[in-house]
Amino acid sequence: MQTFPKPLTPGEERACLERLQEGDREARDILIERNLRLVAHVVKKYQGTEYETEDLLSVGTIGLIKAVNTFRPDRGSRLATYAAKCIENEILMLFRAGKKYNREVSLFEPIGVDKDGESVSLVDVIELETRETLEDLILEQDKKALYEAYACCLKPQEQTVVKLRYGLFGTKPRTQREIAKQLGISRSYVSRIEKRALKKLAEQLKTG
Repeated sequence: MQTFPKPLTPGEERACLERLQEGDREARDILIERNLRLVAHVVKKYQGTEYETEDLLSVGTIGLIKAVNTFRPDRGSRLATYAAKCIENEILMLFRAGKKYNREVSLFEPIGVDKDGESVSLVDVIELETRETLEDLILEQDKKALYEAYACCLKPQEQTVVKLRYGLFGTKPRTQREIAKQLGISRSYVSRIEKRALKKLAEQLKTG
């Protein structure tokens, strides 16, 4: 792994962010350059995939640039926290888009291994991250197709579980335990329904 510039101190970062808000492009370049170490840190999580480290660094850097361009200090989060999420999202989008550049991708298909050598699928990522990740990976990319698949291939109970679980149609995302209580069934049964429904959706998107 190449050597990256030292990170900015909190004071230096604040100063650059203030200059950036005033339209200073040099400050923008500094924020990008001095946060490249963060890109390398996120990329380590995905080493062992079919992609070369340099490719992942390039894609991660695009995420960093997007983060610097869109970061708003007044929203309370730190640049590093926001940028790490943008970098990771860009890498995950690469994994999805790289499947022959079409919808030939299953949510259950391995996309690589984690730092412990365990197989990682898109479903694993969705389970570990916030519910917004599902929208980032699927709804934002192909929302119309997903809703059509939802309507045509899921049974009423499966539709209910998916809608409540992922906050579709403007509902609030709920945990499996909350759904189980509402429907009067066990949490494990909700989990089985959810996995079955996601598999149906994935197969419909793959062949649709």
